[in-house]
Amino acid sequence: MPRKLPRTKQTWVQLTSEFVKEWPEVLEGIKYSNMPIGYVKYCDITLKNNVTIHYDVEKELQNKKSQMEVANTLKRYVSNNYANVKHVDLKFDIPKLKREMESKTNKLLDKTFK
Repeated sequence: MPRKLPRTKQTWVQLTSEFVKEWPEVLEGIKYSNMPIGYVKYCDITLKNNVTIHYDVEKELQNKKSQMEVANTLKRYVSNNYANVKHVDLKFDIPKLKREMESKTNKLLDKTFK
């Protein structure tokens, strides 16, 4: 039986209630397709044999690895072991995401309404 591969275009993401409570006005009507790895704190990959692999994205980025390198490492592991993966849990740095989005929005609004 051939190994089932992950979908390449995933158009949904399940957000925690904490994430939604933190930023409800911005999240309404947005379609999520990808998130920069810089906003991910860690990734827990639970295998079918109930072993959990913890990949600390923040720590890897602090060790001067590029975002692309960290993202490719994580993607490669999940893709290569897709048949054994039961669950992938991502923890996002919500305050950082909110802070940067508000900053960029304010800059755009300042330029627009001057």
